[in-house]
Formats: sequence, C-alpha cells, structure tokens
Amino acid sequence: MSSSQSKSLTFKELLFYFVKPLVPRRLQIFFRRQIIRQKRNRFAQVWPINENAGKVPADWSGWPEKKEFAFILQHDVDTQCGHDKCRKLMDLEEKFGMRSTFYFVPERYIVSYRLIEEIKKRGFGVGVHGLKHDGKLFLSYESFQRQARRINNYLRMWDTTGFSTPSMIRRLEWMHHLDIDYSTSTFDTDPFEPQPEPVNTIFPFIVNKTSPKRKFVEMPYTLPQDFTLFVLMQEKDASIWKKKISWIAKHGGMALLNSHPDYMNFDNRKCGREEYPLSLYKDFLCYVNTNYKDDFWHVLTSKIACFIKTNSVM
Repeated sequence: MSSSQSKSLTFKELLFYFVKPLVPRRLQIFFRRQIIRQKRNRFAQVWPINENAGKVPADWSGWPEKKEFAFILQHDVDTQCGHDKCRKLMDLEEKFGMRSTFYFVPERYIVSYRLIEEIKKRGFGVGVHGLKHDGKLFLSYESFQRQARRINNYLRMWDTTGFSTPSMIRRLEWMHHLDIDYSTSTFDTDPFEPQPEPVNTIFPFIVNKTSPKRKFVEMPYTLPQDFTLFVLMQEKDASIWKKKISWIAKHGGMALLNSHPDYMNFDNRKCGREEYPLSLYKDFLCYVNTNYKDDFWHVLTSKIACFIKTNSVM
C-alpha cells in the first residue's frame, strides 16, 4: 500500500469520526459556535479572503465569452427535509434566470427518481454527496474502496459524474476509484471545517488519477457555506458573500457557492435552531444579478468541468 493510502488520521479527524456522533446535535451546534467565535479573529487574515488564493495560474487563458469570472451555484442536500425543499429552491433560482446542481446522499434518506428527472428536465444538475453522510467515507482506504463501488452504482443510476464529499473530509488521492469528472471536496480557505487545510486557489484545477483518461476537475467552494455563516456565526445579512464575490470578480476566479436547502426557511415563520431566512439567499442572488449580470459566466458545474478538461488547463 502506498504512503498516501496508509496515511494516518489526524487527532481532529478522529474526534470528528468517533466523538461527534455521541454528542447531541444541540450541543454540537453550541460547541461549534464557541470554537468559531474564538477562531474568527485568529484567522481574520485568511478568511473570508485569503489574498494568496487570488493568484492567477500561469496557464490560465480566461473564461468563455470573455467573462470576468464564473458564478456557480450548487447545493449539498444533507437530509430528507432538504430533499423535500428542492423544488421550491429551483422555483426561486429560475426567477433569477439561474441554475444549480443538487448533490444527494443516496443511502441516508429516500431520493426520489421523479425529482431527479424533474431537476434535469428543468435544466438543473444532479450529483452524489458521499454515501451515508456518516463521517466515515474516508476512515480507511479499504473501506473507501468498498463504498466507492456503491457510489459508482448511484453515479450510473443517476446518470451523473459529479461528486461532493460530506463535511469536506477528503482524500483526493483515493478518489480515482470514483467514476467522476468533477468534484467539490475542497475550499480556497475555510479554517472552520473539520479538515481545515485549504487549496489556496479560487480557480478549478485538475486532479490526476492513475490514468490520464480518469482525471477529474476539483472545484473548490470559494464563498463561505451558508451553514457556517448563518447558523454557526449567526450573521444577519449576506455582506460577507457580497464582499467575497467582489474580490473574486476582481481576480477573475470562480465564485462557487455551496449552500443547503436543509437550513433555508421558506415559510416566513420563526427560524429553528438550524435555519436561516430564505431572504438572505434571495438577497444575494439579486445583488449578483444587479451588479454583475453581464460580467459572469453562469453554468452548471458539469459544464465548468468540461471547459477545464477540454482546454487542458490548470
């Protein structure tokens, strides 16, 4: 076994895998809020903006149609509740002329094939979000190989080659076992994740697999996740998203927002402990359309991957 395959787990990852499931969800949220409150000042120089991530790659030739930057929307659907909100979220995004990709967890809840067909028919995308979302996908190389075979079955059944890792726990060097063309498993900067190491770029990049024909495009999320901003940090507006997209546009990168319908409150009622008003997401889409409408290339993640692989960049 190679050194990358036998790589030992860090202490933080061990805590995530084995201790987190034993802690009630309410306490998890409480402790994570306290930790983030302590970390936020310490990492102010690299979050939400890390200037090092804005460096343009040497072989970068620009976005299609001479657009200044790319704007990508995708959603990790963590629970049945989030699954059941997808149609409402599509309705909202369609009003802005936008489309997104929905990543479902195949063995955590019931995924409706009718919904998958409707998503595609309406011009949206579908991907696979882990397998069970239990934090154990990358626990060992052998178990990952076994789970990868099941993930590949769902990729075929759903006719997709897109993947995102739960909780951004990843081993990119193992993912050659997945039949994927693109993935969101990293971030340009996010010191608050269980595996906090950043990739330090706001551009997509190619991950070489064992065979050049099986390489995939990694598309790091570059806008903070909604759960971090609105549930853990309890931000009351979308100003951090607006500040970050302005910086990304200036540097010509990819503004990829990975959000979750699970935590969006569509009903104008009082928000629960893990909810935020849909108006925050809606306000951001309106802001982007109003201020950058003619400046960004807005496509599905699958099309970004095709562009990167076809042009053999990054």
